[in-house]
Formats: sequence, C-alpha cells, structure tokens
Amino acid sequence: MTTILLVNGPNLNLLGERNPAVYGTTTLLDIEADVAAAANARGASVLCFQSNHEGALIDFLHEQRKLADGVVINAGGHTHTSVALRDAIEAIQIPAVEVHISNTHARDEFRRISLIAPVCLGQVTGLGRAGYTAAVNLLLDHLEAAAKA
Repeated sequence: MTTILLVNGPNLNLLGERNPAVYGTTTLLDIEADVAAAANARGASVLCFQSNHEGALIDFLHEQRKLADGVVINAGGHTHTSVALRDAIEAIQIPAVEVHISNTHARDEFRRISLIAPVCLGQVTGLGRAGYTAAVNLLLDHLEAAAKA
C-alpha cells in the first residue's frame, strides 16, 4: 500500500482559531480527515504529523523516509526561512508536494519566496482546505505514473 506523509509546520495546530479571515475555520483535524479520505479512496494510507519545531519536522522526515512513498507538506513559516528543512526534503529522495491554505503570492512580500519549492514536485497554494486533497491527488498521480514507467 502506498503511504503518504502529511506534514504540517508551525502554528497549523491552531487552524480554526488563528486568523480565520486568512485561514478559515477548518481545523487541522478536519484537514487530516480530508486527506485520509482522499488517499484511502485511491488505495493509499496517510501518516499525519505536525510540529512547531523545525528539528522535529526534519527528524520525522528522516525517520519515515524508507516507510513512505511521498510527502504533502505545509511547512508554515519554515517555507520561507528554512534551508535545513529544504535540504531534508531533498535528502530523503521521495517526491513531495508543497501546500498552503492561503495564496502566499498575494500576501506579504516575504511569503512569496518558498525555499522548499525547488525540491518539490509542485506547489498548491490559495485553495484553502481543498488544496490539501489537490496536493494528495497530484502526488498520487505522480507515483502512479512513475510506477508505470
């Protein structure tokens, strides 16, 4: 069975409470349920992880690298600042898709730069809750195409 890591970074544990005008009222548990349902519908499983600590995110990716087939990651603020997280995504050598609830390109200037995008298959941004399932489907499409090649 295909296994996908769903990794969420700093402050995403506060979804549903934090700045609902930008992030909506959906909770992280709601998103995790959406992702699990989308993956399960395609015969895949999901392992969810959230941390506010950069090192914990990196450790999780390292620990799971041989057990997982792909990663959907919302690195939160680390998207724009963490060379270490970018290097970890590259080092684990499994496909990753970056996702953001808000349109980071329409927000603060510093949010328009993603350090992790260059080591990901793609980026889904600005689709709210639906962006996560779009990211899962992109990842699964890629994995299925790679398996056929």
